[in-house]
Amino acid sequence: MRSWPEVYLPPAPANIKAPELKLLDSYKGSLVPVNQRVVTSYVCGITPYDATHLGHAATYLTFDLIHRYLLARGQELLFAENITDIDDPLLERANRDKVDWQTLATSQIDLFVGDMTALHVIPPKYYRGVIESMDLIDEFIQTCQSNSLSYFVDRDLYLDLSKVEEFPGNLPMPLADAIALFKERGGDPERSGKRHPLDPLLWRAHRENEPQWESSAGAGRPGWHIECTAIALRSLPRGEHTSITLQGGGSDLIFPHHYMTALQAKALTKVDFATAYVHAGMIGLDGEKMSKSKGNLVFVSKLLASGVRASAIRVALMLEHYQSDRMWDEELLTTANQIINRLEFNLARNEVAPTLSVIQDIVEALSNNLDTPKVLKLLGQWCERTESGVAGGSTGELSRALDTYLGIVL
Repeated sequence: MRSWPEVYLPPAPANIKAPELKLLDSYKGSLVPVNQRVVTSYVCGITPYDATHLGHAATYLTFDLIHRYLLARGQELLFAENITDIDDPLLERANRDKVDWQTLATSQIDLFVGDMTALHVIPPKYYRGVIESMDLIDEFIQTCQSNSLSYFVDRDLYLDLSKVEEFPGNLPMPLADAIALFKERGGDPERSGKRHPLDPLLWRAHRENEPQWESSAGAGRPGWHIECTAIALRSLPRGEHTSITLQGGGSDLIFPHHYMTALQAKALTKVDFATAYVHAGMIGLDGEKMSKSKGNLVFVSKLLASGVRASAIRVALMLEHYQSDRMWDEELLTTANQIINRLEFNLARNEVAPTLSVIQDIVEALSNNLDTPKVLKLLGQWCERTESGVAGGSTGELSRALDTYLGIVL
């Protein structure tokens, strides 16, 4: 699958000392240093049955900030992202709207690519759809079968979690809560014949009126979790101690999706899947969670079409910390535009306050788990100093740094 165009990153100022990046791991609950020379990152992509909404944008902007920081620091980054271009929600939406599911998927993928381009998000090096990865997925299914890690219920193939080291001791919540959440998010814990309620589906046997692909487990299509395991492990080079460095996405993926992805990878490789698991918080609207089922989504493409600047969307999503659940409203865009307008006004001056010191402070704030609220506060303080007549800075230096570290193009 073709990714979107490369993004130019101006080089970081030579005199900046960038600390190693530390990110809060969602499972450990502690900061993890990202200090590898070559960092491998896998971020779960969209299921293309609707356009890119602000929840998506918050997630992909978070990882864009991570990638910008690492590249500016001189670390190499290998970034993979999938597109779940075959899944139950896609088929259900296509059936509801009486459109071809592939046509629906293509249209939404095109919108997503356009949105990421407009938002200046660094594209993944490896951008793969599930459909084009069926051979990779089948390799892992064959391995599960040959190593007695799987079993059939009727014609559907499941992973046997009892064969996976650490399960269930590493569940991120009590078992009863995990079973309830598994059911809520597409699992089938009550299915008769399963050895454990949480055993995830590896391969779904073909049902009438559904697309199908051939595999070692018969005709059908893959389960949700195995596709990410296969694409990540086949796209990215294996690390020394874990398969990859970073696994990321929205916080709704902490369980079961990323937990199951990691368990499957551990079963196949015998090593931990990721060094750190990083998740962006959820975005709500008018006091409610933003979701397709509620019909209260705010779409990036519609904001852009209405004249909202891409930089304003980026700044609005940086006003609160990336891991916090937060609400979206028009006031956020108003505040973001005020910040951008003030920066533009001050960067148009002949004399501005020192810029190298504020860039250094911004870099240190980002290194501490992407503290963007502090970054925006620092920029406000720089504006205040400039407006009071303090001089000695370089407008070009700060403008380039805003692009390099924050993706803000003025």
